[in-house]
Amino acid sequence: MLKSKTFVKKTRSGGVMKIVREHYLRDDIWCGSEACTECKQESTELLKDACIESNLCSFPHYLVPDTNVVLHQIDVLEDPVIRNVIILQTVLQEVRHRSAPVYKRLKDIIHEKEKHFYTFTNEHHRDTFIEREPGETANDRNDRAIRVAAKWYSQHLKKFEADTDGLCVVLLTNDQGNKQKAEESGLLVYRFEEYIKSLIANPELVDRLALSNNDKNEITSSKVLFPEHLPLSRIQSGIKSGSFLQGTFRASRDNYLEATVFVQGEGEDSTEVLIQGLQNLNRAVHQDVVAVQLLPRNQWVAPSSVVLQDEGAAKDDAVEEGEEEKALKISAAEAARKPTGKVVGVIKRNWRPFCGMLNISQIKESTRHLFTPADRRIPRIRIETRQASTLAGQRIMVAIDGWPKSSRYPNGHFVRSLGGAGEKDTEQEVLLLEHDVPHQAFSQAVLSFLPKMPWAITPEDMAKREDLRHLTVCSVDPPGCTDIDDALHCRELENGNLEVGVHIADVTHFIRPGNALDKEAANRGTTVYLCGKRIDMVPELLSSNLCSLRSNVERLAFSCIWEMNQKAEILKTRFTKSVINSKASLTYAEAQMRIDDVTKNDETTKSLRGLNKLAKILKRGRIEKGALTLSSLEVRFHIDSETHDPIDLQTKELMETNSMVEEFMLLANISVAQKIYDEFPECAMLRKHPAPPPSNYDILLKAAKSKDVEIHTDSAKALADSLDVAKVDGFPYFNTLLRILATRCMMQAVYFCSGMDSDFHHYGLASPIYTHFTSPIRRYADIIVHRLLAVAIGADSTYPDLMDKHKHTDKHKQSALSNNLNYRHKMSQYAQRASVAFHTQLFFKNRGILNEEGFVLFVRKNAIIVLIPKFGLEGTVFFDSKDKTGPNLVFDEEGPTLSVEQHAFHIFDKVKVTISLDASNIQHQKIRMALIDPVIPGVSVPAPDVEPLAKKPKIDS
Repeated sequence: MLKSKTFVKKTRSGGVMKIVREHYLRDDIWCGSEACTECKQESTELLKDACIESNLCSFPHYLVPDTNVVLHQIDVLEDPVIRNVIILQTVLQEVRHRSAPVYKRLKDIIHEKEKHFYTFTNEHHRDTFIEREPGETANDRNDRAIRVAAKWYSQHLKKFEADTDGLCVVLLTNDQGNKQKAEESGLLVYRFEEYIKSLIANPELVDRLALSNNDKNEITSSKVLFPEHLPLSRIQSGIKSGSFLQGTFRASRDNYLEATVFVQGEGEDSTEVLIQGLQNLNRAVHQDVVAVQLLPRNQWVAPSSVVLQDEGAAKDDAVEEGEEEKALKISAAEAARKPTGKVVGVIKRNWRPFCGMLNISQIKESTRHLFTPADRRIPRIRIETRQASTLAGQRIMVAIDGWPKSSRYPNGHFVRSLGGAGEKDTEQEVLLLEHDVPHQAFSQAVLSFLPKMPWAITPEDMAKREDLRHLTVCSVDPPGCTDIDDALHCRELENGNLEVGVHIADVTHFIRPGNALDKEAANRGTTVYLCGKRIDMVPELLSSNLCSLRSNVERLAFSCIWEMNQKAEILKTRFTKSVINSKASLTYAEAQMRIDDVTKNDETTKSLRGLNKLAKILKRGRIEKGALTLSSLEVRFHIDSETHDPIDLQTKELMETNSMVEEFMLLANISVAQKIYDEFPECAMLRKHPAPPPSNYDILLKAAKSKDVEIHTDSAKALADSLDVAKVDGFPYFNTLLRILATRCMMQAVYFCSGMDSDFHHYGLASPIYTHFTSPIRRYADIIVHRLLAVAIGADSTYPDLMDKHKHTDKHKQSALSNNLNYRHKMSQYAQRASVAFHTQLFFKNRGILNEEGFVLFVRKNAIIVLIPKFGLEGTVFFDSKDKTGPNLVFDEEGPTLSVEQHAFHIFDKVKVTISLDASNIQHQKIRMALIDPVIPGVSVPAPDVEPLAKKPKIDS
């Protein structure tokens, strides 16, 4: 049966076009119920015995939720208890249009066999399709469609009543009007909360309910604490007229009464608007897209330098009088003032489930409690739960439901428990969730695209590739590395020149564009390395086996081969798909020992010596061009083989071989970047490193000046040269400290699409063009680059997006991909740092108190930040105290210096501190440092007795 709708549409050129929309109705769409004998269905999702213990429904029943129930109560619907649910096509389509994350979660539930969710295509069923009536809103029409479909199911299932103990359909809605109309038409209908509260065996499900508007009104006080948000129409016209600005809200980690709104401008022209005080923050949450109104210039203020955590009571009060004034001491200096504004509305909420802990209410029998998120930028959230005593001391997840203007905190609901706070597995899960690292097991859909084992290189593969198995190729990696991306070779040619090859795992042979495996890798973006754990970008069969260039096995590679003279000048470059057989998988230390051992003269060692000699020349050349050699302290934990706790930590030592591998990876990346850009000027995936704005260098220049050293920052070369000669007599560590500070001044390197940007320069490497080609097992950007290079050299013609006629492939798509990769890389770095911080805390928890020497890295108004080189650890020594009797502090911004009583602290001063773990706040444990030397009366602590580090059996992680 065919329904058609005809209407006319005006075209751009002013003409009129007739459009006919055809809508097919069918009578062969089945109900999906096991109880039905009428529908000719091959498989059924809905069980005949659909029983769930409920005070309201003592008979078997199927649930039909409306759109708003799915959108707001997805946390409950995901619970294993909720089964035998009919998802109507009307609901599925509305959810898809209104929330992509909820739609994805709903699709995942539908695919779970044991959940018995069935999608019924009511919009194409002859008996359930309805036309929109004149004057009826789209929303009302959809509500009616849901009621009609529920009614059809009720009548359809009645035919089999005798066999099914009275099986029927229950419509779930929170819309009072919809409920009333459903009841009038004889349907069995309940409010969602009412139904969930009726479930006998599962009282904990009630905690997961998102608050409805009625509940929100019950919880909040009548006192209005915040200004009303403007409606979207007012906001949009205000942005258009320029009276409002749109930007991303970024809450402060250190001061809950302060935030900035980042307003994206054209090109480099972006601004930040400062927001101070609860009223002006007006219920915006970190990462929301908001509209702000600038305050008059005479009300602009400077960022506060006070550290202030929200330790407020759970009651709905405005901040105590005077608290804001005290917290936001305004700097009188006109120059320090920033554009200041207030939030007038929220354009897009960026709420996600947050990890944290419950602060149990002091009121006996209370079910309302405050939840404190792990991320200090997120406000506390008020939730209702009856299992507070069970959740005490647990890490839990909570979602925000709304933030009424009469409530000091947002309202939310409990999602799930993650485990005991402080437990290693729990904290690792929190760390991954908070940094948005996809870490679930690979789905069957993804795994289905892996090659079948046993796998071998086929004659067809060999025919398309260069056979390089005879070459003395070897890999050099950190100890314990199983995902070996790269291998190298170097040999002398008959003409006296050298042939050098960088061989990279040919991951794109196994991952074809657009399949589930490719989409999953693109979403993950990168492998994340935590202490003692790796979250792979691609399944282990590829990362640690078929793509890993292990020794003495044949592997597929993508090779970049140069002919060089003895001065490391490139004479020829070529790229080829190849087959290699690595002769040795070495660690950096093993490779270094071979190079240094004069008695060794085998082919692998000769190859390594040749590579090392050329690498030194290449590095010298790079440095002469202005490449920076910066410093950051990386730590390595020694892990106990039984408890998996860290028993020692030390900073990583870099060897010549580290530098050797790095030089050839850089060279390969630069060579490939040039090739793919020449071939695809519009859509090459490149990587750039912007030069820092001059103000970034202020702290570095002040620090150097304090030791009478001059640093030039007008170019990368000037900076590199002045760092090379920066020395202070009797202070050998000074240069390293200066390089650590210089690293902090740098911008983040980013991926970008060549057709969307004109500045390609890589500041740190002093290279005009750069990309990533050498790590496709652990970075998705490299996979894209491999595909581009394969098409450029004619080695693969299976990427329709990139064939010659499409050389201007969709650069916007490539640009969106770059943005996701940049986000994933940034979050992965933060997750790695958080993992190191957690393991450092574990180490000090087991060690007790240690005394160590360190250097002042930064000077603040009430504290110094100290670096302990031995552990690569930074900590803060605070000098203020809660009472009025704290030491006399004088801060001079020019130095910068901090005078505590009679002693002045400068950057790079040597100090001695005690280091211990402060576990007083179980959620935010931190390393506490206290000053031993210099001795300042009333400030320094006496040096405690410390046991020497015990020598224990250890394995390297």
